Amino acid sequence: MKYFDAHCHIQFEQYDDDRAAVLARMREGEVGGMLVGTSHNASEAALELADRKTLFAAVGLHPNHAEEEVFDEGRMGVLAEDPRVVAIGECGLDFFRPEDAEAVRAKQEEVFRAHIRIAKECGKPLMVHARPSKGTDDAYEAALALLAEAPDVKANFHFFVGSPSMGKRIADLGHTCSFTAVLTFTSDYDELIRALPLESIITETDAPYAAPAGSRGKRNEPTAVIEVVKAIARIRGEEEEAARVALLENAVRVFKLPAA
Repeated sequence: MKYFDAHCHIQFEQYDDDRAAVLARMREGEVGGMLVGTSHNASEAALELADRKTLFAAVGLHPNHAEEEVFDEGRMGVLAEDPRVVAIGECGLDFFRPEDAEAVRAKQEEVFRAHIRIAKECGKPLMVHARPSKGTDDAYEAALALLAEAPDVKANFHFFVGSPSMGKRIADLGHTCSFTAVLTFTSDYDELIRALPLESIITETDAPYAAPAGSRGKRNEPTAVIEVVKAIARIRGEEEEAARVALLENAVRVFKLPAA
C-alpha cells in the first residue's frame, strides 16, 4: 500500500456490477482500504471482502439506523474479534439528519455506548460518525463526553466537519480526524487542515459518496484517496511524497495495520 482509504463502503450495492474492477483499480493504484459496516449485514459483507493484506473491515451500526435496527451487541462483538476487523463502527451520534434529534438521542447514545464497550473489550479503535446540528459542534461535544467514560478507547472521527478548535481538542485527547475529497473543491476546511498536527489526520473517501472535483455527482471510488493526499499536502504547503508517507503511517499506527 502507498495510500490508505480509512472509510469506504465498497460492499454496498452501488458496486455490485463492477466490484472486481474497482478492487483491481485499487490494487493498480496501490490503495488499501477499510470497508466500513453501517448495519449488521453490511458489517458481515465488509468482513467477507477483507483479506487483512490491503483490505480491512470495521463493524458497527450507523447512528441513523439505531432506531430502525435492533443492535445485537453479542453478534457485533463476535464480528469485532475477527483479526480482519481493525475498527469498531461506523457508530456515533447524528444530530443533523433526524427531524427531531432529541427524540432519538437517547437511543443513539445507548448504541454508541455499546460500541465503546466492544472497542474496549477487543482493544480496537472506534470509527465515529458524529454529525452536528448546523453551525455547532454539539455532536462532537456529546461524543467526547461519552468517550471520556472509557479514556483508554481511541477514536477516528470520520468525515470531520467540526471547527478548528474542536479538531485540536480531539487531537489533544489522542484521537484522529479523517477527511474526504471534499477538500478538492472547497476551502472550508483549509484552516482546520493547517491547524491539526499531521499525525492526527487520516485519509478517507466515504465512497460511494463525496466524489472529488471533476467527478461530483458520480459514484466515488477508494482510489480518490490519492486526490485527498494531494489536497492535504497542498493546503498544508508540504511536499506531496512526505505527506503521503506520513498519512499512510498514521493509518498503520492507528488501526494497527501490517507494515506497508
